[in-house]
Amino acid sequence: MPAIAITTPDDPRIGDYRALTDLELRTRWEPPNGLFIAEGELVIQRALRAGYRMRSALVDEKRAGQLTGLPGDAPLYAAAPPVLESITGFHVHRGILASFHRRPLPSLDDLLGTARNLAVLEGLNTHTNLGALFRSAAALGIDAIVLSPNCADPLYRRAVRVSMGEVFAIPYTKTESWPDPLVAIRDAGFTLLAMTPAPDAVALQRLTPEQRRRPALLLGAEGPGLTADALTASDVRVAIPMHNDVDSLNVATAAAITFYELTRDATR
Repeated sequence: MPAIAITTPDDPRIGDYRALTDLELRTRWEPPNGLFIAEGELVIQRALRAGYRMRSALVDEKRAGQLTGLPGDAPLYAAAPPVLESITGFHVHRGILASFHRRPLPSLDDLLGTARNLAVLEGLNTHTNLGALFRSAAALGIDAIVLSPNCADPLYRRAVRVSMGEVFAIPYTKTESWPDPLVAIRDAGFTLLAMTPAPDAVALQRLTPEQRRRPALLLGAEGPGLTADALTASDVRVAIPMHNDVDSLNVATAAAITFYELTRDATR
């Protein structure tokens, strides 16, 4: 499809892309309007392969003739770099953005019926950590992710970018209440493993085969960690052994280590 030239940042056709660095504005705009933004060709192609339907694309005019593989039924807008920056609020150094339609999230019951293991996130509200965690989950064999109501949006542009589009590879859902879903997860046959630096926690490598059989790994926000309710609901408190008096790791790093330990036997 030939590119449609955009010469002014107030063109109403590119409303999906305005003020992309304004987190509060984007949070109020994107989920209620059923859209999300993907940045860069790799991430866009992964969204398309995952079955998300493109609304439109916005590209640096110098790259408009170089793009392939975009759907023909979505408009392609092209603008000069200064206009792009005025629209989005940042220098679009990857050269292309695309707006996609969101899809309905699966129910918790649907996820629990098919997953062998889970990551369960409570209050994880940093998009970079969330994106990194999704990427590790996809790489290391986690089947699905459950988010508490106060978690960040996995389809926010920064989370999608940090995940390298792997947010599209992992089924996830966001619960409407908390901590009641933890009961449903246990009732479905999962063992709730709460990650905590508490002194009474079991060392990760000492989990029993039964505790590893259908693990649901509980991870909390950077800093405060899991709430008392989540810790109370868990079956086992688990810690990664530390050296040099380090008390904790970044949540995405801790998740990756634990994902590997819980799934390593499945890859042998």
